Amino acid sequence: MSEAELSPSALPAAEAAAPARKRPKPGERRVQILQALAMMLEQPGAERVTTAALAARLEVSEAALYRHFASKAQMFEGLIEFIEQSVFTLVNQIQERDAGTEAGSRQAARIVAMLVQFAEKNPGMTRVMVGDALVFENERLQQRMNQFFDKIESTLKQCLREAGADASATPTVDAQVRASMLTAFVVGRLQRFARSGFRRSPSEHLDASLALMLG
Repeated sequence: MSEAELSPSALPAAEAAAPARKRPKPGERRVQILQALAMMLEQPGAERVTTAALAARLEVSEAALYRHFASKAQMFEGLIEFIEQSVFTLVNQIQERDAGTEAGSRQAARIVAMLVQFAEKNPGMTRVMVGDALVFENERLQQRMNQFFDKIESTLKQCLREAGADASATPTVDAQVRASMLTAFVVGRLQRFARSGFRRSPSEHLDASLALMLG
């Protein structure tokens, strides 16, 4: 599933273009459900999204939702899969673009910037990433997002260890400290973005912040 396929703006456009209800193509309804869920999560101050509200938004029955997802937790897993696939595809592209010990800090900075930009473009996903949307859901969903950020931290550590291989007597320790700091910075910026009702941009003073942390 590509980022374009899950763009929240695609849902109302599809509805407006179809005056008569048509049977969705295979897999299309699943995408529509995830689009609608993401859009509902974008509403500042939105409370817990219920399957009843989600079904009403799509003008279908709750039973129709469960023909495509066994549970609401599975719907959230669909959003998490989209986040994982989108972000780590971009991480791999960043790592492939730059190689060598001198590129490590630059890679780390680009990964942080990419995460922040992804959050800005996908406010509903941001609430999933920081756990706000998962508070009343299955615990395994939050554990999966924790693993996501653990993997981000591990990736940053790898980049920074290579960058400090020739410049530090303790490159592994230094890389771990910086990777932890960068990950905490990203999580903090995303939390502030979500809890400000998406008013405080996570990319605020980003370049200056990265320069201080990686300089």
